[in-house]
Amino acid sequence: MSSVHSHEEKQLFVLDTNVLMHDPSSLFRFQEHDVFLPMPVLEELDNNKRGHSEVARNARQASRFLEDIIGGSSKEDIENGLKIVGLKGQEFESGKLYFQTHELAAKIPGSLPGNKPDNNILSTAIALQNESKDRRVVLVTKDINLRIKAAALGIPAEDYYNDQVIDDVNLLYSGSLKLEDNFWDTFGDDVESWQDEDVSFFRLKGDTFKDWYPNQYIYNDAQDFHAIVKSIQDKTVTIQALHDYRNPKHSVWGINARNREQNFALNVLLDPEIDFVTLLGAAGTGKTLLTLAAGLAQTLDMRRYHEIIVTRVTVPVGEDIGYLPGSEEEKMTPWMGALMDNLDVLTHSEDNGEWEKAATHDLLAKRIKIRSLNFMRGRTFLNRYLIIDEAQNLTSKQMKTLITRAGPGTKVVCLGNVAQIDTPYLTETTSGLTYVVDRFKMWEHSAHITLQRGERSRLADFASDML
Repeated sequence: MSSVHSHEEKQLFVLDTNVLMHDPSSLFRFQEHDVFLPMPVLEELDNNKRGHSEVARNARQASRFLEDIIGGSSKEDIENGLKIVGLKGQEFESGKLYFQTHELAAKIPGSLPGNKPDNNILSTAIALQNESKDRRVVLVTKDINLRIKAAALGIPAEDYYNDQVIDDVNLLYSGSLKLEDNFWDTFGDDVESWQDEDVSFFRLKGDTFKDWYPNQYIYNDAQDFHAIVKSIQDKTVTIQALHDYRNPKHSVWGINARNREQNFALNVLLDPEIDFVTLLGAAGTGKTLLTLAAGLAQTLDMRRYHEIIVTRVTVPVGEDIGYLPGSEEEKMTPWMGALMDNLDVLTHSEDNGEWEKAATHDLLAKRIKIRSLNFMRGRTFLNRYLIIDEAQNLTSKQMKTLITRAGPGTKVVCLGNVAQIDTPYLTETTSGLTYVVDRFKMWEHSAHITLQRGERSRLADFASDML
């Protein structure tokens, strides 16, 4: 299927620069349709190729793809259109790639002052529309304002859809499943159960498990039953009852779960067999606090991990942190207010004096390292507890770069709220966090849960609902 709305006739897609800088492989995503690159697009790629940002890397990669496609072709070949060779040897019915080789004489109706690249791209699209009576010309851009301008001028314009993970964020895997009240009655006596180190297991057989996933949270409030799906094989499923961290006797670094989703989160965060955890939820649902509590318990008490590494993307003020004073850790500190707030909660004790508080702070400082995304490429983390905060602001490629840093013995936890995305051109359905939740749901060593209830305060809960 094409990356945009499909039509039966062959189409000509005019690509804006931001599409290539968002996804360099977009050149290969239009299947049998043709692609046209205006000259301002090539100029903007050249202007944005310098630097270490994701945009600069994508601009360089797009230029390399274009060079591979040209591959020594003559001027006449370029004017007639170049066959788009499949990415990494893929074979599909391919259209052609056309470059703007001469000035197109179309004038935009009315007056759009200035020589902005956007206006040149619009002018090119109108000229192509006038020349191509037999096929539809579509402008593809991530820029919503350019799509509005194109619509005003009668040019079909669409967003780039190929990196959209799902059609609607409401369809995103929640990680939990509510069982019917009569769920156990349907199995009768055909239920195997046993205990292993005070943990209860159940094995069920039937046809009702086709929509279940490994490490999914299943619950039945009527019977106060809370469990996790441990394995699914054909028509047999094995489930394990959860530890109840809502019980004050079973706290994790002084923290107890306040609702069933938090209880499940603590269970998977403390499970050494689960290497990758994603926690989604609005502000105040406890994502960071639960993750830090589980990390400290496993690092300082259980000695399962050597240290905790925390990172996040620095979107709101800009990606470059070089102008802040100090070391990498000191540069990242202003972005880690949420981390510091939660550490205060975990280490606060009225019984401790100033000396105990200072000693605790020094101990944690040695075991919790704050790192910038800018320096993650090429690194390998062994026996680390890696927390990726504000993960909804990462692209799918950035997410892949981070997760592939994990070496043996490392656990990766992604936290975020897809309703609060600050990165330009990312949406709820194209966020890297949405991407990994969808791609990892079938893996037996990953778990996901969407935290529902805010537990910050009655004021914060009321504000979340009413404002």
